[in-house]
Amino acid sequence: MIGVDIIEIERIAKSIQKDSFIKGVFTQAEMEYYRSTGSRAETLAGFFAAKEAAAKAAGTGFNGFRPKDIEIMHAESGRPYAVPHNGAIKIFEGRKLHVSISHNTTTAIAVCMLV
Repeated sequence: MIGVDIIEIERIAKSIQKDSFIKGVFTQAEMEYYRSTGSRAETLAGFFAAKEAAAKAAGTGFNGFRPKDIEIMHAESGRPYAVPHNGAIKIFEGRKLHVSISHNTTTAIAVCMLV
């Protein structure tokens, strides 16, 4: 299964002004990565798009888990990968989730493949 999501970076830039949005969508590790790379909104926009794409690849949307339950991490090479937590563990159990994230100055896009 494949999921794709695209989002305007400005939409996320506005949303991250709200603490409730950050706490509901991003993990502590994701926020630490965001801060360590210059606190650029495109980083969190890419994470958000990846979470949405993963939910689409699962075929469930966010039924049974929250966006925060999919954590976007990075290998030493910089390659992103997704780690399921809480309700997402059951949804993605026994399957591998491959993630690719990209952005330009206005939009972020992510593709997830669930195998």
